[in-house]
Amino acid sequence: MRVLWVKANKILPAHSGGNIRSYQILRRLAAVHEVVFFSYYGGAPDSEYEEEISRQLPEAVGVCTGAREVSSLGRGLDYIAQFAMSAPYAVSRFKSPRVHEKLATWLDAKQFDVIVCDFLDAAINFPDHLAIPTVLFQHNVESEIWRRHALTERNPAKGLLYRLEFQKMLRYEQAAVRKFDHIVAVSDHDRNLMSNWTDPSRITIVPTGVDVQQFRPTALETPDESLVLFVGAMDWEPNIDAVEYFCHEIWPSIQAKVPSARFRIVGRNPHRRVQRLASDSIDVTGSVPSVVDHLHKSAIVVVPLRVGGGTRLKIYEAMAAGKAVVSTAVGAEGLDVHDGEDILLADDPVAFAEAVTTMLQDAGLRRRYENAAMKLAANCGWEKIGCKFSQVLETVAGVALPDHARYAQSVHG
Repeated sequence: MRVLWVKANKILPAHSGGNIRSYQILRRLAAVHEVVFFSYYGGAPDSEYEEEISRQLPEAVGVCTGAREVSSLGRGLDYIAQFAMSAPYAVSRFKSPRVHEKLATWLDAKQFDVIVCDFLDAAINFPDHLAIPTVLFQHNVESEIWRRHALTERNPAKGLLYRLEFQKMLRYEQAAVRKFDHIVAVSDHDRNLMSNWTDPSRITIVPTGVDVQQFRPTALETPDESLVLFVGAMDWEPNIDAVEYFCHEIWPSIQAKVPSARFRIVGRNPHRRVQRLASDSIDVTGSVPSVVDHLHKSAIVVVPLRVGGGTRLKIYEAMAAGKAVVSTAVGAEGLDVHDGEDILLADDPVAFAEAVTTMLQDAGLRRRYENAAMKLAANCGWEKIGCKFSQVLETVAGVALPDHARYAQSVHG
């Protein structure tokens, strides 16, 4: 097939969960199909980025929209300027007449068999009429994230802001789900939410994956049995909330029982709220050359998320690295994990602290969870996920692949 994949923002370096997922699937699709990856981004033109995506995906098209990068204060002023728009700010700030015109031209030319709209921020630039079968790739149900923000926010002003944006996002997301020919969800939970808005037969689940080889531990590495780890982009509000919750409401109880325990927060662009958490027992690393190294050095990985959606790559990555994981139910939402077998789930601070403490103190129990986690992750390779995504596109496009392409899918899947 000839596939057009449309994404707002740069995909490289692939650090965030959504970028990792898109990049890994794109690589598998490009091995079988003719894929044109259309990546548009704001700020200054970045020739190095455009050259790199063209090297990795030869038919890639990189476009700088010229949208200005704004500071936190500038973002606030920009939000006020766009407040009257019906689309939520998280989406409307990606609107680009240049991108809209380019997509309209491609759609009119009908030179592709199928188009992938990579999430809601790209959907804002698609024409109302879609002349080519088009799939919306939903990494999250974004309105659900805003709903949870509104429920958990203690600051009244922020709570009001979250409620307003939740209502805007809900209306926008419902319309987008109904507009596109087919939807790819990443979990049963997300599919169930969107099934309230459209016929469930229009939604297919393509779960998340993991690069098993990249994260596999080696016999040469000796973990620090007192080290507790959190990994994630530390400029993303759900992650900021998660580590604040863990440090304030859970960590003191763990330290009281395991005084030698240390907590390490690994992830790019730590917000000042995250930086303030640093202490004698809490490290905030910022960006690191290799997340894998930190995973291998840790004893336990925690995922204390209270807000979020989609699926959590960080859990599968920790499992592939052979680590015991303690998570909230929200943190593990959408993953095929089993509480009490390959993961421990806890939704209140006392239970979460007890789970982490038990894992730190009982090495034998921890080893059993590590082995079960690695076994689960071994069945979640990206090759299998890419093959399933390809099958969805083939069905939506109504294209029968030639035998050589089906053979290639079987080899890569």
